[in-house]
Amino acid sequence: AWKMILSNKGLLPILWELFPDHPNLLPAYFEPGRVAGDSVEKPLYSREGANVTIRTQSGTRHSIGTYGAEGYIHQAYAPLPNFGGGFVVIGSWIVGDAAAGIGIREDSSPITRNTSRFLPHYFQP
Repeated sequence: AWKMILSNKGLLPILWELFPDHPNLLPAYFEPGRVAGDSVEKPLYSREGANVTIRTQSGTRHSIGTYGAEGYIHQAYAPLPNFGGGFVVIGSWIVGDAAAGIGIREDSSPITRNTSRFLPHYFQP
Protein backbone atom coordinates (compact mmCIF):
# COMPACT_ATOMS: atom_id res chain seq x y z
CA ALA A 1 0.00 0.00 0.00
CA TRP A 2 2.81 2.46 0.80
CA LYS A 3 4.25 2.06 -2.72
CA MET A 4 0.86 2.85 -4.29
CA ILE A 5 0.69 6.06 -2.28
CA LEU A 6 4.29 7.17 -2.75
CA SER A 7 4.39 6.35 -6.47
CA ASN A 8 1.13 8.23 -7.15
CA LYS A 9 2.02 11.34 -9.17
CA GLY A 10 -0.85 13.14 -7.42
CA LEU A 11 1.58 13.79 -4.57
CA LEU A 12 3.57 16.18 -6.76
CA PRO A 13 0.97 18.99 -6.99
CA ILE A 14 0.18 18.57 -3.29
CA LEU A 15 3.86 18.87 -2.33
CA TRP A 16 4.22 21.94 -4.57
CA GLU A 17 1.19 23.54 -2.91
CA LEU A 18 2.57 22.80 0.57
CA PHE A 19 6.14 23.85 -0.25
CA PRO A 20 6.06 26.33 -3.17
CA ASP A 21 9.46 27.22 -4.63
CA HIS A 22 11.22 24.45 -2.69
CA PRO A 23 14.58 23.80 -4.40
CA ASN A 24 13.95 20.03 -4.60
CA LEU A 25 10.53 20.32 -6.25
CA LEU A 26 9.27 21.30 -9.68
CA PRO A 27 6.03 23.27 -10.10
CA ALA A 28 3.19 20.75 -10.51
CA TYR A 29 -0.57 21.10 -10.87
CA PHE A 30 -3.67 19.01 -11.47
CA GLU A 31 -4.99 21.55 -13.98
CA PRO A 32 -3.46 21.86 -17.47
CA GLY A 33 -2.08 25.21 -18.61
CA ARG A 34 -0.71 26.38 -15.24
CA VAL A 35 2.93 25.50 -15.94
CA ALA A 36 4.80 28.37 -17.57
CA GLY A 37 7.14 27.13 -20.30
CA ASP A 38 8.11 23.55 -21.07
CA SER A 39 6.07 20.90 -19.27
CA VAL A 40 5.48 17.20 -18.73
CA GLU A 41 2.09 15.48 -18.49
CA LYS A 42 2.14 12.34 -16.32
CA PRO A 43 -0.70 9.90 -15.53
CA LEU A 44 -1.44 9.61 -11.82
CA TYR A 45 -0.65 5.89 -11.66
CA SER A 46 1.82 5.52 -14.52
CA ARG A 47 4.97 3.46 -14.12
CA GLU A 48 8.29 3.45 -15.94
CA GLY A 49 7.51 6.31 -18.31
CA ALA A 50 4.24 4.94 -19.71
CA ASN A 51 1.91 7.57 -21.24
CA VAL A 52 4.23 10.48 -20.40
CA THR A 53 4.15 13.52 -22.71
CA ILE A 54 6.95 16.11 -22.80
CA ARG A 55 6.05 19.46 -24.38
CA THR A 56 8.92 21.83 -25.16
CA GLN A 57 9.50 24.71 -27.55
CA SER A 58 11.31 22.27 -29.85
CA GLY A 59 8.42 19.78 -30.01
CA THR A 60 6.41 17.08 -28.27
CA ARG A 61 7.44 13.55 -27.23
CA HIS A 62 4.97 10.93 -26.06
CA SER A 63 5.37 7.39 -24.77
CA ILE A 64 2.69 4.76 -25.20
CA GLY A 65 1.09 2.68 -22.47
CA THR A 66 -2.14 1.72 -20.78
CA TYR A 67 -2.39 4.51 -18.18
CA GLY A 68 -4.25 7.81 -18.19
CA ALA A 69 -7.91 7.05 -17.50
CA GLU A 70 -7.24 7.97 -13.87
CA GLY A 71 -6.19 11.52 -14.79
CA TYR A 72 -2.95 13.44 -15.18
CA ILE A 73 -0.72 15.94 -13.44
CA HIS A 74 1.16 18.73 -15.23
CA GLN A 75 4.69 19.51 -14.10
CA ALA A 76 7.47 21.85 -15.18
CA TYR A 77 10.01 20.11 -17.40
CA ALA A 78 13.58 19.60 -16.17
CA PRO A 79 15.66 17.99 -18.94
CA LEU A 80 17.60 14.87 -18.02
CA PRO A 81 21.37 15.01 -18.49
CA ASN A 82 22.44 13.68 -21.88
CA PHE A 83 25.76 11.86 -21.98
CA GLY A 84 26.66 10.96 -25.55
CA GLY A 85 23.05 10.29 -26.55
CA GLY A 86 22.09 8.57 -23.27
CA PHE A 87 19.54 10.32 -21.04
CA VAL A 88 20.16 9.37 -17.40
CA VAL A 89 17.99 9.43 -14.28
CA ILE A 90 18.93 8.23 -10.80
CA GLY A 91 16.38 6.70 -8.46
CA SER A 92 17.17 6.28 -4.78
CA TRP A 93 16.02 3.89 -2.08
CA ILE A 94 15.81 4.94 1.56
CA VAL A 95 15.23 2.44 4.35
CA GLY A 96 14.27 4.16 7.58
CA ASP A 97 16.42 7.27 7.51
CA ALA A 98 19.43 5.76 5.71
CA ALA A 99 20.38 5.52 2.05
CA ALA A 100 20.13 1.89 0.93
CA GLY A 101 20.84 2.07 -2.78
CA ILE A 102 20.39 3.79 -6.11
CA GLY A 103 19.36 2.70 -9.56
CA ILE A 104 20.68 4.36 -12.68
CA ARG A 105 18.31 4.21 -15.66
CA GLU A 106 19.53 5.30 -19.12
CA ASP A 107 17.73 5.55 -22.45
CA SER A 108 18.21 7.06 -25.89
CA SER A 109 14.93 8.93 -25.24
CA PRO A 110 14.35 11.60 -22.57
CA ILE A 111 11.44 9.43 -21.36
CA THR A 112 13.00 6.47 -19.55
CA ARG A 113 10.95 3.26 -19.69
CA ASN A 114 10.92 -0.33 -18.50
CA THR A 115 13.11 -1.20 -21.50
CA SER A 116 15.79 1.34 -20.52
CA ARG A 117 19.22 0.15 -19.45
CA PHE A 118 19.24 -0.24 -15.66
CA LEU A 119 22.12 -0.60 -13.21
CA PRO A 120 21.27 -1.11 -9.51
CA HIS A 121 23.68 -0.20 -6.71
CA TYR A 122 23.42 -1.55 -3.16
CA PHE A 123 25.05 0.29 -0.25
CA GLN A 124 26.77 -1.80 2.40
CA PRO A 125 27.77 -0.35 5.77
